[in-house]
Amino acid sequence: MADGSTTIELSRSELREVAGYAVACALPALAIFERERPDDRRPRAAIDAARAFADGGERTKGLRDSAWAAQRAAQVTRDAGQAAASDAARAAIAAAGAAFLHPLAKATQVKHILGSAAHAARALELSAGDDPAAGADHIAQSRMLAPPAVVDVLRRYPVAPRGGGRVGELVRQLDASLR
Repeated sequence: MADGSTTIELSRSELREVAGYAVACALPALAIFERERPDDRRPRAAIDAARAFADGGERTKGLRDSAWAAQRAAQVTRDAGQAAASDAARAAIAAAGAAFLHPLAKATQVKHILGSAAHAARALELSAGDDPAAGADHIAQSRMLAPPAVVDVLRRYPVAPRGGGRVGELVRQLDASLR
């Protein structure tokens, strides 16, 4: 973000690239959620809706609704003490939400690009007994999955903001490795 502008140009094609990347990053954690809640398809539906957008579909109310449904699934698992499943559902929310990346030159938008990877990494850490190596491995894989178009979009935004606990740390690690 060199020119100090308050908005960022984003094409529909770039939004599709970001959403496709977010889906790829979220998928490894989906099994964690489905193991805990095999009859709850809300996170899978959010990922499927994001994939449909990435593959050429429209940004619809259904896509947004699938993200909200996955949010409710995340809350249910969190309230049940299933923290890894909750973060896995949050990775699905972030995948669906990536299609709605705002063209605002704000650091908070970085989580729309990298949030699915960070939440998936946290879910994998928690599933492995809170082992940071599991998260680091997923962040490394997510870095390798990033296509040039996603890196280009990311670089138009300010660096990821402080805060956000462990997920925020993971976002910042991935952000720094991609810039």
